[in-house]
Amino acid sequence: MNSEEEFYDAETGLESDDSCEQSYKDALVSKSASHENGVWQRRKTLPAQMISRNNFSVWSILKKCIGMELTKIAMPVVFNEPLSFLQRLSEYMEHTHLIHEACCLSDSIERMQVVAAFAVSAVASQWERTGKPFNPLLGETYELIREDEGYRLISEQVSHHPPVSAFHAESLKHDFVFHGSICPKLKFWGKSIEAEPKGTMTLELLKHKEAYTWTNPLCCVHNVIIGTLWIEQYGTVEILNHSTGDKCILNFKPCGMFGKELHKVEGHIQDKRKKKLRVIYGKWTECMYSVDPKVYETHKKSEKKTGGESKKTKQENSCEEEGSDDVPEIQETVTMVPGSALLWRISPRPPHSAQMYNFTNFAMTLNELEPGAERLLAPTDCRFRPDIRAMESGDIDTASTEKERLEEKQRAARKERSRGDEEWSTQWFQFGTNPHTEAEDWLYTGGYFDRSYSDCLNIY
Repeated sequence: MNSEEEFYDAETGLESDDSCEQSYKDALVSKSASHENGVWQRRKTLPAQMISRNNFSVWSILKKCIGMELTKIAMPVVFNEPLSFLQRLSEYMEHTHLIHEACCLSDSIERMQVVAAFAVSAVASQWERTGKPFNPLLGETYELIREDEGYRLISEQVSHHPPVSAFHAESLKHDFVFHGSICPKLKFWGKSIEAEPKGTMTLELLKHKEAYTWTNPLCCVHNVIIGTLWIEQYGTVEILNHSTGDKCILNFKPCGMFGKELHKVEGHIQDKRKKKLRVIYGKWTECMYSVDPKVYETHKKSEKKTGGESKKTKQENSCEEEGSDDVPEIQETVTMVPGSALLWRISPRPPHSAQMYNFTNFAMTLNELEPGAERLLAPTDCRFRPDIRAMESGDIDTASTEKERLEEKQRAARKERSRGDEEWSTQWFQFGTNPHTEAEDWLYTGGYFDRSYSDCLNIY
């Protein structure tokens, strides 16, 4: 098999356990309850619990891949979560209320700080999500319409080598447009896997004629070989308001030697003359605040005098230690500086989240087929992927078999196109220039929500 044509999530022959069957029965009860009193409600659980990964080692696959890019390395399906990467992208929209809030604000700096909170919230669902989403098939799509949240979204896998996923979300009241494309780059560093989500996010607030752009931080999964898996995000995120020249610079801090910086985000908003206007701080796993820079600096100086910054945790971990990278001790919640304004607080996860791939309430609903959806969705929508559907239901054997069939079908289609010198044609996005950054980007061509899908290819 040509590795250039492989997906990096591969099949495996694993047996499902009895607990999954019982969970599936429980889910059927939950499903019937969702129609109670004739009113359909979004589900609050998955059909089956997460498959245990305790008896499976990834070392045999990764030991020859240190320093390599992993998007073409085969991984057993047991290390996946039952969502496509396109569905994972839609989790950016979990806190859409922040965009609506920004649309209603008259002051550009207030809008910027709320946009900054949205940029942080968009990656918050990755906390403890150690399962890899399924790699989308070329031409795969995902549609999400949330009338209760006032938006609709369409995404498409526009390229397979390299893998590129494009998305476009828009307000139902024409208040905003949020779009971007992601080319994930994965590297294995011996004990950890680093994910670089290459691509630019663009948020347009139409009423204010403003456009904001930024890139997401790096994400690292530790202890992929031995020990307890844990996640950190780090790197600098710069959010630029192309209309005013204002910029928000956010530093997602690495955990550091003693773990005291774990999950922390700190930065500031500056105008085009680089004058600091607000300080933004918090944790991407918890909440974000805004405060006057002078007040923040005074508070920091006071902390140092009282020794607040010198306290170390009992657990002193170094990323250079041999063996596993011990999970840093979770520090106390964010201490609010007097005079701060709360910008965002993360939504609590359901009590059974740990048994459901650490999904949020929002993620639980993403692969759900609403009543009548089979007639309305494009046939390329990833809700129709039989491998993801089987894994969601705890049937790992069928998930593996179906994924192998889909991969073979895609490889055969690719070879057929190459024999006829045929180029793949995207359905809803085209490669062009982002008008705000003047960089290459995948842009929505329109029309998805206004037509039938009878001419869409059957990729499943």
